[in-house]
Amino acid sequence: MPNYRAEVDLVLRSLADPTRRAVVEILAKGPAPVSALAARFSMTLPSMLQHLGVLEEAGVVTSEKNGRVRTVSLRPGALDVLHLWLGEQRTPAESRADRLGIHLTRHV
Repeated sequence: MPNYRAEVDLVLRSLADPTRRAVVEILAKGPAPVSALAARFSMTLPSMLQHLGVLEEAGVVTSEKNGRVRTVSLRPGALDVLHLWLGEQRTPAESRADRLGIHLTRHV
């Protein structure tokens, strides 16, 4: 078992909610104030803060307060652990098929 399993579990749990996945998609385009995120989802500020708390606990987002405005950003590399884990789950047959596809593409 990989020693990063707890991190994978946290990230997957945080992304299990459709609102949090949508927030991550928005933040992938750039940082956003919490109030703008809440307004985009017609959600109260406390409700949005709960969603962001889950994402922040999982290490997916970070937040910074500047004056009265709290801005949230996607943490660089936050989803890399999922990419790594998914890569380890691929079967040897998938890997061989990928290599064959690359070979055929290069020699056709």
